[in-house]
Amino acid sequence: MTSTAAAAALLAWALGTLAAPALAQEAGWHYSPLQGEGDRAALGCAAGSTPKEFVCLAVRCEDDFEIGIHLHTSRPGGDAGRWRIDIDKEDGHEVDAKPDGSPYNARIEGDVAPLLEALKNGGLAFLDPKAGPDLPRNGFTLDGSLYVINQALYFCAPRVPPTAASVAE
Repeated sequence: MTSTAAAAALLAWALGTLAAPALAQEAGWHYSPLQGEGDRAALGCAAGSTPKEFVCLAVRCEDDFEIGIHLHTSRPGGDAGRWRIDIDKEDGHEVDAKPDGSPYNARIEGDVAPLLEALKNGGLAFLDPKAGPDLPRNGFTLDGSLYVINQALYFCAPRVPPTAASVAE
């Protein structure tokens, strides 16, 4: 292969890579691809989710080191309001979500610990808004959620200042 042909092949590969859609809201559990999130959040999206039409839940290490669960959908009118999240059709959670300053549409208020445990250990989740437009794709698998959520929250703890005894050692 000549250097010109190699350069042309490299240029074609680079243009193809840049033209491909960016990793976004896709089905399953993975690190959140949203701007500034990096590995601080796990994003789980419904089967059939695309960058234009998606239903997702994000489990996130907040700036104050609390664990937040966020709704993130393409639903017209936003995600704030009352929702029902069913895990394995047995474990129902009625939640209120409010807009916040995160890259997601709304954060679930109150104690999220029971919902977090259900998301980590369940098999299927279904999201249903109590008001407003329905979701076209509202069910998603929780396969892999335990691993991805635990990885995202691994460093979600405030730094503990050293004690006087450990500093002296």
